[in-house]
This record gives sequence, structure tokens and C-alpha cells, in this order.
Amino acid sequence: MKKQRRILRRTISTLVILVAALVFAAWLLLRGSLPQLGGAQTLAGIQAQVTIERDALGVVTIKAQSRDDAMYALGFVHAQERFFEMDLMRRMAAGELAELVGSAAIDTDKQHRPFRLRERTQGELETLAPDEHKTLSAYRDGVNAGLAALRSRPWEYWPLGEKPALWSDADSILAIDAMFFDLNGADNARETAFMQIKSALGENVYKFLSATGGPWDAPLTGPPMNYPALPNAADIDLRKLDPKLLHIPPEHAEKKTTPGSNGFAVNGALTSTHAALIADDMHLPLRVPNIWFRARIEYPNPRRAGQMVDLIGATLPGLPALVAGSNRRVAWGFTNSYGDWMDWVRVDLDPNDATRYKTAAGWKSIAQSTQIVKVHNAADVKLDVRDTQWGPILGKDSDGTPLALAWTAIEPGGVNMQFARMDTAETVDEAVDIANASGMPAQNFIVGDRSGNIAWTIAGKIPKREGACDPLLPCDWSTPSTGWNGWLVPADYPRLSNPPWQRIWTANARMLDWESPDYAKLGDGGYDFGARARQIRDDLKAKDQFTPDDMLAIQLDDRALLMKNWHELLGKVLAKAGDSAPFADMKKYTDDWNERADPASVGYRLAHDFRIEVIDTVLDGFAAAVRVKYPDFRLPKFGQAETLVDDILLHRPENLLPPGYTNWDDLLQKCAARVGDKLTAMPGGIAQRRWGEVTKTHIRHPLSVALPGMGWLLDMPSRELPGDINMPRVQASNFGASERFAVEPGHEEYGYFHMPGGQSDNPLSPFYGAGDAAWAQGKAKPFLPGETKYTLELRPLR
Repeated sequence: MKKQRRILRRTISTLVILVAALVFAAWLLLRGSLPQLGGAQTLAGIQAQVTIERDALGVVTIKAQSRDDAMYALGFVHAQERFFEMDLMRRMAAGELAELVGSAAIDTDKQHRPFRLRERTQGELETLAPDEHKTLSAYRDGVNAGLAALRSRPWEYWPLGEKPALWSDADSILAIDAMFFDLNGADNARETAFMQIKSALGENVYKFLSATGGPWDAPLTGPPMNYPALPNAADIDLRKLDPKLLHIPPEHAEKKTTPGSNGFAVNGALTSTHAALIADDMHLPLRVPNIWFRARIEYPNPRRAGQMVDLIGATLPGLPALVAGSNRRVAWGFTNSYGDWMDWVRVDLDPNDATRYKTAAGWKSIAQSTQIVKVHNAADVKLDVRDTQWGPILGKDSDGTPLALAWTAIEPGGVNMQFARMDTAETVDEAVDIANASGMPAQNFIVGDRSGNIAWTIAGKIPKREGACDPLLPCDWSTPSTGWNGWLVPADYPRLSNPPWQRIWTANARMLDWESPDYAKLGDGGYDFGARARQIRDDLKAKDQFTPDDMLAIQLDDRALLMKNWHELLGKVLAKAGDSAPFADMKKYTDDWNERADPASVGYRLAHDFRIEVIDTVLDGFAAAVRVKYPDFRLPKFGQAETLVDDILLHRPENLLPPGYTNWDDLLQKCAARVGDKLTAMPGGIAQRRWGEVTKTHIRHPLSVALPGMGWLLDMPSRELPGDINMPRVQASNFGASERFAVEPGHEEYGYFHMPGGQSDNPLSPFYGAGDAAWAQGKAKPFLPGETKYTLELRPLR
């Protein structure tokens, strides 16, 4: 027994030593990949000394003697703090992610590789102006110098068993391409669904379901739209369908979050400084580290001898530019435009030779290639790609005709580095011209200058459409003068400068009068429901003078103006439902409601879930009708789902009642019952179903899932936050404001900026997660960097 105990003690001691050694080794690897914060580096890629300062949050201030040296230093810092995330971004765009992370990314690569974006970047690079190419190369050299200066490769590569590949000029173009995927998607699923809807249900039902807006709209120009015309019984009668075609419970398409943002501005007449005031919060999936990297970048102004460029705001690791913020003369921000930037093109094949297709200029050969998707620790995957002059063939029309996907991201000239010229823009007019010439995902661009002017336009290329095609449906572009014919010139872009009402607001909804020629130039790529834009507009109209704090109050507005109607409807339904389960408990807690998306509110949760259940149940009736012809049909996310269902519930037409319900009251009561049953079955029942259970944040590092048990080290603390989707404070568990800022150009000391996740991707860094708590609490933090805590000098090699 004594001998066995000695063996056991030795075994335990050995295991403890091994575990300690592994922990120590992991600590050494993490520490070795920490960025250099102080001291000096002598490097061959710069012409003069550059100073890199950091404050307590890790916000970087770069002081250089030229633009190229400044962008070299920005690349150096990006690589040291964020190279792994930069690598994921370029690989995601190129369809090369599985080569790094394995088979889990094969489906993503198979979806992205047909666009051949790495090949296309070479053409984009050839069109760059000499100064743009020089700056891009300086940034590339800085990235690779920063990577080389780490004592150990970025820590994420160790568990993956890989080494990082050097950065190239093409990779920065791919970083822009990655944002196209994030903001536009890659499959044009919405228009595919409309194609099937029209084929199965006819013109009138298609027109109803493809509505662009409704009474909740708050466009910058023109009135709200009316409700769309309801289909009559001659068009469709859902009562006659086989109930087995329904999905019960219905698929909750409304729960899908899509990239959006809030951006708004007031002109100088409404501020004490007489400068414009710009506010921006871009809504994206939340992660740690955050997608944006805060920086201040100073260098001599090439336009004004003796003056300095002073860029302050958000950069995107991978790009040598300020994405959003201020240059002290103008300030700007973005929201996703949701114009129509993808179209399906019918590919008319030669009946005698299926390798040829018809174009307006005659027959052309389909470009065929085999793409090899490399997979980490697994066999390569071969992907056959067929390409046309319009884009890759990725689908089929309702009659079986092949469809090619035209997309602004792959059109020649659709991607460029023009937006970097915002560094020296001095007026709203100059900024708008730069935005219109920029090659990027088309965005609402909100800008103001220190003289008090404000403007809205589209940043990014807009295709010039010709012909009479319905842009929501596949079209034959082989007909002359049909399809996309190059790009709009900036003079033809929609623009709105200094509106008489002195305010501009954007929130991913329709911006323009739907009857105007400018609206037709943008089209409808899935505009968001107008409730959020309307709430922001009304908040702006409620005041005559504004400070940055007032803009933050609007960004944090969590009043449940839309949900109030659903809360009232739920109350009426429950009043008729009796006191059987689950209605008794629902009645008890429905009034736990303060007209806000309050994390402590059970009443808000009940109203929210009831709304989703009703919307999806009603729309699933139409989906069931499509499934008669297309059994696998699934509804896409309809931005106007609320408008459609509101219209139906207002009139309650019998022909639009899904099968299995005796009348509309029966449908509403059964929806409430399904919600109540689901919530009752959860631990603690309805009494514990606070709204905060839904918005409880899960802001995770990309490798957190792959490293079980490491969430405590890698992820941000979970917090129950206020907010929801259809209000200014957009919040979901892993989706929301990726930053919030407001600034008056020339008066940056009064502005604020906060963001989740922090600056660094190394959990041993003092900047890992720094600022995350302030973002969660909605606390204003200074727009300008704080007191310098660390200083690093980059010295040129003589």
C-alpha cells in the first residue's frame, strides 16, 4: 500500500509539473506575440522617424513626416495587434479560409471561390494611381515588418499548427472585398426567392411580397409609402393549401440579423460651435477584438504647406486609410445602403454548343476553370467554376435557364483606393466627390464640415442600368442596351446637401422618394423596416440645439415605439383567451412592461416573441403556397415583413389566412399559446423570461469555440443589455453597435467614441477588452486619444 501511495504521489506530481509546464509554455507563446509598446525599432521601409504613442485604451497616435511613412507605421501596428484577424479577412474574401482553419470553412470557401477575387485583385491593382500604389506598398511593408518584429508568431497560429503568410498589396484589396461579403452577402437569396414566388404565385402576390416600404417609412425625401395592395382570392387562397406544407413552429426569418447602422447629422445652425455634428454607429457582428482599430494619424498635408493632416477615428486592419471619423475639417460616417447591387442574369446557352452563351455582341465561350480549395489536415476540394462576362454561373431560373450573378464587387473598377483621399478633404462638397468616386460596398455616406454644412450621398460605385428589366428578377442581358453599362458618373449620383430641415438621418431604410429618378438608380436590395429611421428622425426633430451628448442619447434610445402596438394586441388576445395554461401566466407578466427594451422586463419579451411568431406564421402561409412548386422553399429575411403583416391584420382577408386556423382570432390565439408554451417549458417558466436573456452578450474571440474551456480568458463578460433591432439602440447577443461616436470637425475635444472588444487580440495585452465595459454601459469616452502611456519609435535604417 505504501508503495502504491508513493507511485500515486509521483504520478500526480508528474502530472502537475506537466500541466504547469504546458501553462508556462502557453504563457510564453502569448507573451512572445505581444506587440512592442516602447523603445525603438530600426527599419528599412521608412524615410524618417515615426513615433507611435498609445493611451490607456491602446488608442494609437502615429506621428510621421509623410503619408507613406504614416501608413507604414499603421501597417506595423495593425500587424502586431491584429494580424490573425487580417489573415481571416483576406482568406474569407478569397475563399482560402479552410487552408488555415480546416474543414469547418469548406462551405464558406465553396461559396466565395467562384468569384475568383484573388485573381481579380491583380486587375484592380493595375488601375491604381501611382501615389495610391505607393501608399499601399508602404502599408504592406509596414505589415510585414510588424509581423517580423514579433518575438513569436501571433498566438492563434500555434494551436492551428500554421505559420502566417506575408501580406501583399492584393490582400488589402481583398480586405475591401471582405466587406462586400459582410454587407451584401454572396448568394442573392432574396432575389432567388422572389423569382420562385413570382413563378409559383403570380404577379400580384409577387408585387405584394416585394413591397419596398410602408407607413412607417421616414425617407429623407418624399412621403411614406402606402400599404401594398392585398392579393385577392382570385390571386391566391391560402385556406385551400395542405396544412402539411406549413412549418409549425414557423421558421423565424425575422430573427436573422443583417448588417446595418445608424448615421445622422445636424448642421452648424444647431450647434454651439457652428460646426456640423456627425454621429455614427455601425451595426455588425460583435467579436473580440473589435473589427475596428482606433487611431490618430498625423503627417504633413500635401495640399497645404506647413499644415498637418490629422486623422482621428476608426481604421480597418488591412487597409491604409481612416474608415470613419474626422480629419478636423470634415467628419463622416456610414450606414449600409441596401441598394440593389446584385442581379441575376439569364445565360442563354447555344443549343448546339453548351460551352457558348449569347451576349449583345454575339456568342461567347464560357470561361471554365477548376478551383482547388486547400483544406488544413484534409484532402483538397476541387470546385468547377463557369464564368461569364457578367459573373459566375451560380443558379437556375424557374425554367431551368442558368443564372450568372452580376455584382458590383466583381465589376471592373468596383474596388479602388480612392476613399483614402478623404485625408485632405476640406469641405462637404469635396468629401462627396471623393465618396462618389470610391470603389467600396455602396454605403449611405453622412458628412459634415467645420463650416456647418452637412450632406448625404452614396459612397461606392453605382451601376448604370439600362433596359426595362425588373431588377428584382432574372433578366436577359443579351438584348442590346439591357443590363449594366458601366458606372454612374459622380454628377449623376443622388445627393442631398444642406436640407432646409437642417438634419440628416439614415438607418438602412429607403432614403429617397420612391417615385424619383434617383430612387431608380439605387433600386431596392432589401431596405430595412422604417421604424428605426423614424425614431431617429423624430428624436432629431424634438430638439433645436445639439451637443455630442444629445447624439449619444439618440444612439441609446431604447423606447419600444414599434413594440407598443404588439403589446396592446397581445393584451387583447389574452383577454379573450381564458385562464388555462399558458394564458394565466402570460396575463400575469404581460404588464411587466415600461415601454422600453428593458433587460429586466418579462412583458417586453412576451410582446417581442408574440410579434415574431405572428409575423412568421402569417408569412409562412405564402411560403407554403410556394412549396407546392418548390418543396425546399424558405422565406428570406423580408425587411418589410412588418408592413406586410400589419396590412393583413388590419384588413384580415379570409383568402390570406393560412390553413389550419378557423379565423384570424384563432391564429393570433394559437400564436400566443405557442409562445407561452415555449417559454413555460424553459427553466423557471415565464416568470424568468426576462428580455435580458435574449440580449445577453456573447462577444467571443474567433478561436474561442475551437479552444473549449478558454472562454474565460478570450471572451468578453456576458451582460444583459437594453435594446432591440427596430429601435436606435440595436442590440442582440452577438450583434449591435460595433462603435458609437459623435464629433464636430475642428472641435474633436467635445466628441466621444466607444466600442466593444478592445484594440488588441492578445489576452495578455493591457488593451485586450479595454473600453468594452464603457461601450456596454453607454458611457461617453473621449473621441481624442488620452494621455500617452507608451511610446515606440520607428527609425529609418541608414
